[in-house]
Amino acid sequence: MSAYDYRFPAYTPAEVAADRVIHFIGVPAAFASACWLIANADPARGDRLLLTLVLYGTALVGTLGASAAYNLTPAGPNKEFLRCIDHAMIFVMIGATYTPIALNAMLPMDGIILCIEVWTLAAVGIIISVCFPRRYDGVLLGLYLCMGWLVLGVIRTLIERLPQTAVLLLLGGGIVLTVGAFIHTRHRLPFHNAAWHALVLVGTGLHLAALHVAFAPWQDTL
Repeated sequence: MSAYDYRFPAYTPAEVAADRVIHFIGVPAAFASACWLIANADPARGDRLLLTLVLYGTALVGTLGASAAYNLTPAGPNKEFLRCIDHAMIFVMIGATYTPIALNAMLPMDGIILCIEVWTLAAVGIIISVCFPRRYDGVLLGLYLCMGWLVLGVIRTLIERLPQTAVLLLLGGGIVLTVGAFIHTRHRLPFHNAAWHALVLVGTGLHLAALHVAFAPWQDTL
């Protein structure tokens, strides 16, 4: 690779420190929250729910861990590799967020079709991220947003089959992550990278709460 390939955004010490704090909080919080979600899943729903929540929890921790590794590593070949993994894990996270909803809250065939759609798009995003780094970042952003808002295509079904609070939390998380993605593209905005990562924590937290409300062993009363 040429030196050009190793160019990364330059942040002030304050921006780097803020980003470091966010990651140091986010990764252990993600692990603890994923364990809590799995431990509080409705046992009456069986192994399928458990497996899909384990997939979600693993993707959550893996995504935030990859982000921490990339953003906290000094510039160079290792950081370039971690950049590819960081971008690829975003698509894993989106697919893993859809999977528990699709396979446990929707009609079987509808859920399978949604999973196929989401994971096909995720595979495309992963391949582009790993095989064509830096070449199609605009495409990846569009694909990321498209995948995230596929939920609107099944929103009526979710309204019928999930507690209202769970649906609102899902949509709220999507809005927060969309705003975060926009902020991340504003490179001249101070602390834009730290703000993006903070909003990722908020958005994924809302999605985790939605899964808890949807699949806890008691009725939503909020």
